Amino acid sequence: MAAASEGDVKLLGMVVSPFVVRVRMALHLKGVSYEYVEQDLFTKGELLLKHNPVHKKVPVLLHDGKPICESLAIVQYVDEVWAASGPSLLPADPHQRAVARFWAAYVDDKFFPAWISIMRAETEEERAKKVGEAAEVTEQLEAALAQCANGKQAFFSGDDSVGYLDLAVGCNLFWLDAMRKMVGVVVIDAARTPGLAAWADRFRESHVGKEVLPDADIAAEYAKKIQAYRQAAVAASM
Repeated sequence: MAAASEGDVKLLGMVVSPFVVRVRMALHLKGVSYEYVEQDLFTKGELLLKHNPVHKKVPVLLHDGKPICESLAIVQYVDEVWAASGPSLLPADPHQRAVARFWAAYVDDKFFPAWISIMRAETEEERAKKVGEAAEVTEQLEAALAQCANGKQAFFSGDDSVGYLDLAVGCNLFWLDAMRKMVGVVVIDAARTPGLAAWADRFRESHVGKEVLPDADIAAEYAKKIQAYRQAAVAASM
């Protein structure tokens, strides 16, 4: 990947984190050359603790040694710093930009917790309840797509290019694919949210989707690792 700007760029991340994938997509779209440093969140290293002492989480972008934390903030930073490189990620219109930020926050506050709660359900009854709750949240994203895309059959950006809100939602797709394989749950259901399901297919087939989205099997393997870790912790406490 060719460098789009001078300066040292390093990304602290974890391959299965949708929030890290979001940032990697933004850097990819902007053509920014960077060093990727995988982190182990079971044993957090000094580099991560030094640069994100508040939350101690990935992603962390280091630009000339200065840390930027939280994925949505990083994507906006990348869009502004490398404004002359690659497509603009946030809309130019102030109102559209505010709407995109609102829905991106909705993704992190509502959509992500909804689908991850399905993964964490311990009984079939609990899972069925969580699936219903996730369906309601996903229907709101269907409405957001219609609003932001202006009724066009494209991306949330409203045209044929991937934008800020597309990255916010799209970074979750490989985990949704893993969930379908693991427990047979389809979160973005074409019967209930046909527009969003069609968008998801377009996103997966986009250049950034093909180049950056991890394989669902990687997420599934990590989910098994987390499950084993939790079971060992419970056994140790008994």
